[in-house]
Amino acid sequence: MQQPMSADADQLTEFDRNFSREGLWVRYARGRVRHFAGRQVMTFVGGCVLFAMDGPAVGLLAVLVALFGEAVDCLYLRSALRRRATGADLARIYAISAATAGFQAATIAFCVGLSWFGEMSRFSPLFAIAFLAGAAINGGLVMPFHRGAAVARLAVYALSAAALFLGDLLIREAPLPGFAMNAIGTLMLGLMVHAFLKHVNEGFRRNRTNTLALIEQSRALEAANRELVLRQKEAQQLSLVARNANDSVFLTDPEGRITWVNEAFTRITGYGAQEAIGRMPGDLLNGPATDAGTLAGLAEAIREGRPFRGELENVTRDGCAIWMETNQVPILDAEGRVEMMVAIERDITAAKRHAAEMAQARHAAEEGARAKAEFLATMSHEIRTPMNGVIGMADLICETRLSQEQRLYAETIRSSALALLTIINDILDLSKLDAGKMALSPVDFDLAACLEDTVQLLRPQARDKGLALSLDLETEMPQRVRADDGRLRQVLINLIGNAIKFTEAGSVSVRVRVQPKAERLLLGVEVADTGIGIPEDRLAHVFERFSQAEASTARRFGGTGLGLTISRMLVEEMGGAMSVTSTPGAGSCFGFVIDMDLAAAPPAVTRVPERDRAAHLRALTGKRILVAEDNKVNRLLITKFLRNIPVALDFAHDGQQAVAMTDSHRPDLIFMDMSMPVIDGIEATRRIRARHGARPVILALTANAFESDRTACLAAGMDGFLTKPVRRADLIEAMTRHFAGLAAQSTG
Repeated sequence: MQQPMSADADQLTEFDRNFSREGLWVRYARGRVRHFAGRQVMTFVGGCVLFAMDGPAVGLLAVLVALFGEAVDCLYLRSALRRRATGADLARIYAISAATAGFQAATIAFCVGLSWFGEMSRFSPLFAIAFLAGAAINGGLVMPFHRGAAVARLAVYALSAAALFLGDLLIREAPLPGFAMNAIGTLMLGLMVHAFLKHVNEGFRRNRTNTLALIEQSRALEAANRELVLRQKEAQQLSLVARNANDSVFLTDPEGRITWVNEAFTRITGYGAQEAIGRMPGDLLNGPATDAGTLAGLAEAIREGRPFRGELENVTRDGCAIWMETNQVPILDAEGRVEMMVAIERDITAAKRHAAEMAQARHAAEEGARAKAEFLATMSHEIRTPMNGVIGMADLICETRLSQEQRLYAETIRSSALALLTIINDILDLSKLDAGKMALSPVDFDLAACLEDTVQLLRPQARDKGLALSLDLETEMPQRVRADDGRLRQVLINLIGNAIKFTEAGSVSVRVRVQPKAERLLLGVEVADTGIGIPEDRLAHVFERFSQAEASTARRFGGTGLGLTISRMLVEEMGGAMSVTSTPGAGSCFGFVIDMDLAAAPPAVTRVPERDRAAHLRALTGKRILVAEDNKVNRLLITKFLRNIPVALDFAHDGQQAVAMTDSHRPDLIFMDMSMPVIDGIEATRRIRARHGARPVILALTANAFESDRTACLAAGMDGFLTKPVRRADLIEAMTRHFAGLAAQSTG
């Protein structure tokens, strides 16, 4: 296979080399040197004739001069061949060899001149003219190989002939009739020499062209043969592949009838070749579950000669329904008409079954996630509702005059309820983070104040254990940033609270560093303690949910083990990362790094003096408050919270009653529970907002604590959102804030 291709390449390379300028010159030079002896035969014949007719001296001189010219030319050509082999300049060699050719022709012309003006020429100049014509033919034959040498020789010979006749006319005063006859004859002989040389040179060019064409045809033929062999081999291989493929393969004619099937077709469908050939594939195999659009698309693709890919239901010979993925490709003839269709089909029944099972599993997972969310929402609501009563009543009890023992009991109830509320909030946060539904609420805030307030909040807890709690802030701390300050506080409280919890003696230090990045800020926080530390083999697990360093740690210090998990997930949600290092017995260091935006210049803030706060409370005097709440404990709690504030308090037990009482009592503010009988708080708010007249402030007061609940309340037209259990201070602060805002709008 490879040898002919190499031979063709060698032939073309040899052709290019032989017919290049250098190749032609080399052939010229070698031919001149090789045929040196043969050319001297005519030289000696001419010398002998001159020897006989004009004397020995003339004959010998003619031979010596001719040999000298030949020697100069051939010796230079031999030398030039050697020098060219070592890289000598071809153009220079070409020019000099043309000059030596002209010199050699001049020596021949000299010899012809001896004959012309000798004794022989008195009788007839034919010998001299014939010799000159022979020399011209010899010189013109090398025209294809060395045009410069050929032109030089022919020019010398033509000038010599003209000079001889001119000398004959002027020196010897030849008779004019004879002179004219000889001149005309010589001219005719020259034309014949020219015609002969032209014919020979054109033959050379034709031979060159034909040789090249033969080589190219040979190459093309060899390439065609190779392509044919490859196609035959490929066809054999494809036939072998098709016969032994695991996929079903069949061919159809332009009318769509089966002309060939492979063994897999028989194995999959149950139909042998004799049963299938001549049948329409659709009539033989199609099942009722195949999509009608798929069948129409397949028919259109066959009609238009386009490839088609789709899924079809087939029915096997024994009546079983199977799903096949078909890939049908047309084979077109020279006119572009469909000559046959090749159909390759794969059994995807198992894949379709698996896809259906996966869809069912996905649906089940989605149902499970929905049920989990509904369960958490329901449990959150059902737990927060009684917790509202427990914490609220504990707060009210603590405000009364109690003995020391009674105060201990009441504060224990309150702290236990708050601990339970923290667990509930942790579980809800973890659920939202797992579901990817934790919505951050970026706001502009004072970073240093946020950090200081958070640490200050935990100082009593550290002081109770005799621990030093310090905050080390960067000196160049930007005043305001934009991020979710609530979630940042939550992470800080978790880390600092954990450090205080697991430290018996020593200190807890909070170190804050910032690094500006264009319009952003890289915040790094480290919380280091001198506590019990974490064993090295447990470091990788401290961020896992419900995980603590050891089982004894949970028994000794308590806690659910969710705080660090939630903190890590919150930091990652804010685009940061958390790390930990620890030495058992020496303490631990938890740190995190987050990116946050720099905020615009802070607005002017005027602190509200105590007298203004009192004025705001007085502004509540005479306001009518409607509480839409179906739980009697929560109604009692609100009554107790507002007993010292001179407001008119009304209660609605369901949403429909709240709408009606809004029309009849004209409240200034409505506390709206979301989950109530008859109609819920969302629908009640929509109906109130749809009515004309005064627009009361509506604040959600609900045990539904999800962000989606907040969004739904605000979308329905509520002005604020309070989550149960609600503290008395939060309730009053919300009322004064909204009434102060309304007052500012009316005066503005």
